[in-house]
Amino acid sequence: MLIKYFKLNTFLLLAGLILSSSAVIAQNGSISGIVKSDGFPLSSAAVSIKKTAMGNATDADGKYDIQKVPAGTYKIQASSIGFNVSEKTVVISAGQNLVLNFELVANISSLDQVVVTGTRTPKRQTNSPVIVNLINSKTLDQVIATSLSEGLKYQPGLRVETDCQTCNYTQLRMNGLQGGYSQILVNSRPIFSPLTGLYGMEQIPTNMIDRIEVVRGGVSALYGSSAIGGTVNVITKVPVSNSYSLTNTFQSIKGQTTDNIISGNASIVNDDRNAGISFFVNNRNRGHYDANGDNFSELPKLKDNTFGTNIFFKPTENQKLEVSLSSIYEYRFGGEIVNKPAYLAKQSEERTHNVLMGSADYSISFNENKNSLSFYYGGQNTKRNHYTGINPDDAGELALFFADPPYGTSDVTTHQGGVQFNNGLDNFLGGKAVLTTGAEYVYDSVFDEIEPYNYLIDQTTKNVGVFVQNDWDITKDLNFLTGFRLDKHNLVDHVIFSPRLSLMYKLQKETQFRLGWGTGFRAPQAFDADLHIAFAGGGVSRISLADDLKEERSNSFTGSVNYDKATAHFIAGFTLEGFYTQLKDAFFQYPLGPDALGERFEKRNGPSATVKGITLEARANFDYVVQLDAGFTSQLSEFNEAVENVAGLALKREFLRTPNNYGYATVTYNPTKNWNISGNLVYTGSMLLAHVAGAGTGQAVDEYFTTKSFTDVGFRIGHTFELDKVKSGLELFAGMKNVLDQYQNDFDIGKNRDSNYVYGPSLPRSVIFGLRLKSL
Repeated sequence: MLIKYFKLNTFLLLAGLILSSSAVIAQNGSISGIVKSDGFPLSSAAVSIKKTAMGNATDADGKYDIQKVPAGTYKIQASSIGFNVSEKTVVISAGQNLVLNFELVANISSLDQVVVTGTRTPKRQTNSPVIVNLINSKTLDQVIATSLSEGLKYQPGLRVETDCQTCNYTQLRMNGLQGGYSQILVNSRPIFSPLTGLYGMEQIPTNMIDRIEVVRGGVSALYGSSAIGGTVNVITKVPVSNSYSLTNTFQSIKGQTTDNIISGNASIVNDDRNAGISFFVNNRNRGHYDANGDNFSELPKLKDNTFGTNIFFKPTENQKLEVSLSSIYEYRFGGEIVNKPAYLAKQSEERTHNVLMGSADYSISFNENKNSLSFYYGGQNTKRNHYTGINPDDAGELALFFADPPYGTSDVTTHQGGVQFNNGLDNFLGGKAVLTTGAEYVYDSVFDEIEPYNYLIDQTTKNVGVFVQNDWDITKDLNFLTGFRLDKHNLVDHVIFSPRLSLMYKLQKETQFRLGWGTGFRAPQAFDADLHIAFAGGGVSRISLADDLKEERSNSFTGSVNYDKATAHFIAGFTLEGFYTQLKDAFFQYPLGPDALGERFEKRNGPSATVKGITLEARANFDYVVQLDAGFTSQLSEFNEAVENVAGLALKREFLRTPNNYGYATVTYNPTKNWNISGNLVYTGSMLLAHVAGAGTGQAVDEYFTTKSFTDVGFRIGHTFELDKVKSGLELFAGMKNVLDQYQNDFDIGKNRDSNYVYGPSLPRSVIFGLRLKSL
């Protein structure tokens, strides 16, 4: 009897609990709606109820749904990166299903975007004590950039140059310093090895890129060796919504040859928005271009196939795993335009690259997001088969050459692994701070050999780094960033200490003043330009490393003022920055003179050098219809004492191939949401080059040459037709690069040409047509 009584009471109790729960649930309401911008649904926008844990993110159609909202008065907030926050106050009654829509307005200044490169932690641009410039995928599209190298030209203080007439390798110069002083990261990982850097900027297609973050000046305390000139962080596209695009871009190069690029992107995100995957593919096919009719190319033949994926998974709200993988295949052939094996051409370079790269990041936050811990890995492997040769004129020598042509192989591997811990301090000496500590290990192995030239680079570098940084908000208007890095490099016999200080003061909300100081180093190893074999004087020129080579040290100072004024219909502003860098034991290439194969150079430590200058940026946006951006740099790069560049020529203090003045400008006009018109220009001032003579090339003697200034102008016009039934858009676009055709007009001719004698825009006048199908 007692058992029956117990069972009955238990049943009644459970039933009562269920009924009471149902009653409570029935009293709850819900909030749903759509978030749009400029009439288009906005995916991945965050909609949250302030002072509660309730919220949701919009799906691919811009829809959100928040359930089980108790009756009451709430403030609902909708936000998305790149847009102004929208907030509404609502009253929810018991059982009410409220429909609440939002229209977000784009942040026309783009100054409030989250960046990571300046401090290694996510931070708004206006709050970063280090200036971080952004190039987003929209800008890359508007300037018709087909690769990373074309897109980097549109940032202040940056200059991309082509350094070989035959193979067209490129390098990035930042604040007047050559490529070896710039650290290129992919997803915050330094997997661009010295050899990869020769061609890597042209191998990375723009449809792989979400955005590029640029930090000018010495940041070695954060990223280790080779970040003296600055850091470029290429962040690849991650899945944020269900979307796709397919694009075909056709370029006619001076009416003589074509360049056709087919690219595609797709991403999928699950309903819970805790997992997603994105894919990209790119295929490029470009023919030779001969500028002066000598049947030797100034633009090499290119065939590229690139594909990859990015994946994210959030097992819990405070954990995230991100993985990226990509594969690059490239075939490149320049020199005499012939349809035969490379060694039968009178002069040619042939390259076949197979590159695999990837990264993995796991992060977890805890203690109410005050602390976070991340583990990361990045790596790449490049296998390359290559030929670099010039046929001798003597019949006997030619027979020996054919018996053992100068083919070579390269095998390059880079690994980086590390851990980083961030500790938020709510009360640090009267303010707030984030203390960041971490350690990382970088391994880089470069093997590059051409046996007939007795040429061998077999270099393995290992670096263990430990870094500490304190990002201290003394007040809401004053920030003081301090940090240092300790590096033990296997080619340096002591630990290198690299401190860094930055101070930022906000004057009201429109103006920021910044001061910065940091030191850095470059290890005594082969960098990009050292691995390039050039043609000159009827032979090949090679670079070796001096036996007593030691590390190069830097001491950098920066100061800037940033001002932006906004009204209801426009925003305009400027940034003025000064920079000063001293280099101790600066590297330079000393001419050893000719041997049986050609010219030989040795990389040595030279005298100290100084790089100084100012950069001015200006920007304006009028009612989202017209946007203007421009930047100009005036600088001076000199050794403290003159150095020898070419045997027999006068010693020079000036850095070669380094213009004192350069800049860019872009303008976009959007009369309606379906029309986009943009124009751009890149200005390069005069610079000093060395020109080596060769038989039959048109150059009689070795000499220095000062180029004229040149301006590369381009434009693009696009119109999108909306296909409502399939929720897609069809964009037709056309444009032109180098409208003024200020392409170099004095190239050497014939097989004995000086392949380093190249300057000016990377392409002659080229007409572009394109078609893109994309989701809306």
